[in-house]
Amino acid sequence: MRLLIIGAPGAGKGTQATAIAEHYGIPAVSTGDIFRANIKGGTELGKKVKAIMDAGELVPDQVTDEIVADRLGADDAASGFLLDGYPRNLHQVEALDSYLKAEGLSLDAVVSLEVDPELLTDRLLKRAEIEGRADDNEETIRNRMSVYISQTEPLIDHYRQAGLLVPVDGVGEISQVRDRIFSALDARA
Repeated sequence: MRLLIIGAPGAGKGTQATAIAEHYGIPAVSTGDIFRANIKGGTELGKKVKAIMDAGELVPDQVTDEIVADRLGADDAASGFLLDGYPRNLHQVEALDSYLKAEGLSLDAVVSLEVDPELLTDRLLKRAEIEGRADDNEETIRNRMSVYISQTEPLIDHYRQAGLLVPVDGVGEISQVRDRIFSALDARA
């Protein structure tokens, strides 16, 4: 299976991505993890990403596209993958679509974890309090939600029109959400 998971900050993407990948026997591919591994490994790409991040800038789409394409070309991703954190904008959607088309592949589904933004804001504020994250204040969290909504809405529309979107209620216990995801994906198979 070739999958994407989309969800607002705090929706549980990372937690669910791990479970989905294990369930379907595919690697979970997180751009954040890829960046950190390349930096730690001292690769050319890692050096480039580290310099960008050290300057406090976002990694440009072209660099992110290269890193993802390189990762999807790895042997363990030959039979499928779950992308978490990519694509984040329409440019990256186009880059991913082009890569997959060139490889004779296509996505099977895009899981969209649906959670009310107000609930997520409360959840993230509680997490910040528990974990002592001073930078996760209400203003910062609301800004992240706003950016997510403005950047992701076009992606959701794109995948809905392509017939790939699988909306899943992301509210509830981790196991309940996981079971909903598996049921929705299995129904598509």
